[in-house]
Amino acid sequence: MDVRLPLTTIGLCLMALLGGCSPADEKPAQSLEDKTAQFEKSLDAITDPKLKDAVSSLGGSLLLLERAQQKLAGKPVETEYGDDAMALLRHYASPQALVDTYINGLFVLRKDASSDYLTDLQPVFPFNFNMPSEFPFPHGLEWQSVTLSNKQVIPFQAEWSETDPGIQLSPSSSSLTAPDDLTLAYPFVEGLEVAKSSQPQPLTLQGKVEVIAPHQVVTFNLTKKDIGQTRTEANVSVTLHSLENNYAEVTVDNRAVLAPEVGDTPLNPLIVQARDQTGQFLARAGSINEDAAQIAFYQKQLAEMQQQTAWSEALEKQLNDELQAFERQQSHHYTKVYFDGPIDSLEVNVLDFSAVTVTRKELNLPIRRFDRNTTDKTIQSLTPPVVVYDDQAGNWLKGASLDAQQLKNSIRITQSVEDASAARIEFDHPSSFNDELLGSSFDPGSTPLTFFTQDDNGQRGTPIELPAEAFEIDPLRATITYDLTLFPETPAYAVGSMPLFLAHIEKHGLDASQLPKGLELRGNALLVDQKVFPAQDWRFFAKDASGNYLKEILLVSHDASTEGPAVLDVHYFYGQPTQLESYQRTDLETIEYGFEVKLDKVPNLTPAQ
Repeated sequence: MDVRLPLTTIGLCLMALLGGCSPADEKPAQSLEDKTAQFEKSLDAITDPKLKDAVSSLGGSLLLLERAQQKLAGKPVETEYGDDAMALLRHYASPQALVDTYINGLFVLRKDASSDYLTDLQPVFPFNFNMPSEFPFPHGLEWQSVTLSNKQVIPFQAEWSETDPGIQLSPSSSSLTAPDDLTLAYPFVEGLEVAKSSQPQPLTLQGKVEVIAPHQVVTFNLTKKDIGQTRTEANVSVTLHSLENNYAEVTVDNRAVLAPEVGDTPLNPLIVQARDQTGQFLARAGSINEDAAQIAFYQKQLAEMQQQTAWSEALEKQLNDELQAFERQQSHHYTKVYFDGPIDSLEVNVLDFSAVTVTRKELNLPIRRFDRNTTDKTIQSLTPPVVVYDDQAGNWLKGASLDAQQLKNSIRITQSVEDASAARIEFDHPSSFNDELLGSSFDPGSTPLTFFTQDDNGQRGTPIELPAEAFEIDPLRATITYDLTLFPETPAYAVGSMPLFLAHIEKHGLDASQLPKGLELRGNALLVDQKVFPAQDWRFFAKDASGNYLKEILLVSHDASTEGPAVLDVHYFYGQPTQLESYQRTDLETIEYGFEVKLDKVPNLTPAQ
């Protein structure tokens, strides 16, 4: 039995956890540190390993909830904007159209691995699997086999085997961030050299996919005037309990029962978003999905386990029966969502799984070869039968209009003094499209820097004379490294100027039917002549007739000669471009960022003699 609290998103409730005092008690609130220490002490007293694991898991989850509560409740209200988490769904006429796009847009790339005995296979998905654009429906993908050029079928196996003498298809061990990548491993014979080209080559990858789509998505737009009110559409009701400066509490009820196809599937049917007065979406800071009744129930189960001396089948059955009975009584879905910034309006999107469409498909995908750099003069076609938009492009391209003051205002200064001989000051700023077009011709200019002591009033004191090797400035990484063991006096302030780099970018719109020399559209592929539009100075984005940016599938650079860099870049898009946008770096400006930094102290530092 798994008695842990489900923590797909951290839940929390404003109540005492783990045996807190009753309302009648007048003892001061116990700190989280004290509760944690008390709980760990109680665990030490449990000798039965199964009981100890169960208590540790549930109790630890409850402590995690309270820790999340404290962190989110104490978070300063600083505005940060995010992307529209519903953008993916808004582009398609129905949830099923989104499912069809996901399945039909899938293809497989062949990539050479580091060894002649390995070939990597990379499934390419039309959608990114990271928030906020995560594919929102329950889905599963299972690879089964690969068919080779000699018609041999190699079955998929969960891991590579050292003792298997044949060709093997298994998950790639070289790609931790892409769990669907596969590796085809040919047998290695000591002393026998076998050219990869003589090995049977992978032609098609087989698998099966299943996706469950809700029959509808219901959207509610709420403001403070809706607090305490219940809004209903068809079988779905939403109640807004609170809408504070940077968080909202919502309960959703679906009077229709879940479709049997998703009865055992973990679901998160809510997508809650907030806008501020500018109309932009605020970034999410975290969410809490357990209400007071749920927390009280988990506390009760924890107390029951803590009263036992050993784990037993009877205790497991009792806890299971209680859990199932409690879950059957839960007809609503609660969430408390925190945002980075003051909320003006709330958008609650409910995925209604009371009726669903289950799509199952056997996959037999051809394996394509598109190297990032190639000497092949042939321009291959790559035309998936789907249209996919790049919903992050609009925000990313705002960086094209970045000015000097905005760049200065975005700088965040951080320090590191863990290593006294390599203390650091770093001048960071959020990555932007402007950074992408900085090129490589930097002229940092002068980088003055002086360290100062602290006077009796705690203010900047006298300058410290230092040998040249006491500090180093890396203007390209905007970093200062200094060796405190070479300082004759303890520094308290660093004063100087750090160069920042700003690209001047010109934007132009281009009609796909009237492109200048050096640009050519072949279907969904944009060919860019690097002699006319070198990549270090130019970027191109494509839109279709809807006015939305098309997502780029991949980029191939063709080198038609053995001399010099690539002469032709080919950009492939999910969809047919009708408009292009060009962005050209016309100049690179160096901006002096003056600073006075109060230095973090290093304990027990002895100045150089």
